[in-house]
Amino acid sequence: GNELTLSVVVPAYNEEEVLPAFHRRLCDVLDKLSISSEILYINDGSNDRTLDVLNALQDSRVAIIDLSRNFGKEIAMTAGLDHAKGEAVVVIDADLQDPPELIPKFIENWQEGYDVVYARRTARDGETFIKKATAKLFYRFIQGVSRVKIPEDTGDYRLLSRRAVEALKQLRETHRFMKGLFAWIGYPQVAVNYRRDPRFAGKTKWNYWHLWNFALEGITSFTINPLKIASYLGLTTSIVSFTYALFVIYKTLVFGEPVQGYPTLMVVILFLG
Repeated sequence: GNELTLSVVVPAYNEEEVLPAFHRRLCDVLDKLSISSEILYINDGSNDRTLDVLNALQDSRVAIIDLSRNFGKEIAMTAGLDHAKGEAVVVIDADLQDPPELIPKFIENWQEGYDVVYARRTARDGETFIKKATAKLFYRFIQGVSRVKIPEDTGDYRLLSRRAVEALKQLRETHRFMKGLFAWIGYPQVAVNYRRDPRFAGKTKWNYWHLWNFALEGITSFTINPLKIASYLGLTTSIVSFTYALFVIYKTLVFGEPVQGYPTLMVVILFLG
């Protein structure tokens, strides 16, 4: 029937150089599928010709969501998921580091009953040793502090079933750490391994400052451990200072205090501290 089966959500920020090649490769894949599809490009406030390039795509399957400014990939992706109508939704970057050719494999797994099929990188070509090491550390660290198991070496490239998308749409956090949210909703999930290609064109938009903020976002949205630690530290300190304050008062009353004003000062400082 004409029931729409697959939606492909593509957040794009300043990708004018890559988009034509990306669209060609994506269409090659979609044309071979036996199911109907739509492609949602989300222009995330690009300040190059991304929007013109998108508008020039003569393809009835394409819909364009044009955001009013650059909101960042996590929000662009969410806008795409909100508008995707398919029974299955694939989220993919426009930079061609994630090969569209994996989509048929995703669909196979989805038809076997998996709600989330994510692509797991076996090799990160064209990335520096430091970038690889920091990525590894980041996943290990998130794993250590969070209760939700977030798959390692997994980007946002994945297929989601309709019920997984509906579950995600109910999580309306403004600061979104999608890798965590994808894991948080549960449902049967499976990985498809692939080698990651270096960037096709243009420069990566990620730098270490971004990564650091992203890591903080991940840690704070997915675990309350920092809060717990702060609370316990605070509690312990209060108890110790309170006990010591009592001791200072007791000592002053029993033995007197040669230094005038010292007990008062200590008690006030400890209490406020």
